[in-house]
Amino acid sequence: MFLLPSMPAVPTAAQDYPEWHKGRQRYALWYLEIQQPEVLAYLAQLRRHFADFLFHPNTRQFHITLFVCGFLHQHKRYDDDFTDLELNAQLRQLQRLDLAPFKLKTGKINSFESALFIEIEDAEQALDAIRQQLSRCSGEIAPLSYCPHITLGLYSHAFNSGEVFRRADAIQQQSFELEIRQLTFGTYATQQLQGLLSGYQQFNLGNL
Repeated sequence: MFLLPSMPAVPTAAQDYPEWHKGRQRYALWYLEIQQPEVLAYLAQLRRHFADFLFHPNTRQFHITLFVCGFLHQHKRYDDDFTDLELNAQLRQLQRLDLAPFKLKTGKINSFESALFIEIEDAEQALDAIRQQLSRCSGEIAPLSYCPHITLGLYSHAFNSGEVFRRADAIQQQSFELEIRQLTFGTYATQQLQGLLSGYQQFNLGNL
């Protein structure tokens, strides 16, 4: 999962993946939007700094993936389809949780085998509590191990991991506090790599 020293990075191929989407057009997830201007400026700066390693174009907004739902579809045909009935059930579970706004903190630059990212620290364990509620209604379409993060980009070509780690160690990294006041359910187009997220439903925390 994580890119280790002296390992080759796994590049993303610029192609369609019909065996994955099977003609379905929208992929759904719960995520946290990043809206603080100073954080967005820092993330954009990092993306530029590592641009020669990363897949282009990349128009996807910076965000923290919370729960991967699957392909948004009216009726459940495949195991990884996700319906409006399941979404409504998740919304009811979130209401029962009655979660107040909470804080996260950005951490260091790190890497999966296929993507560069910023670590997210969750001292209050709020993300785990939310994920447990969401999973009561639908199994997550994702690896078993959850690692909260902000993706800077997918890798465009194979290279030795030491190259990206050396560059990360050479720059001054910053840390920011993120105040989370809402959760967003949204989708992206399955046939557009790293395309925009489109918000579909927002769930406000506390008394907003």
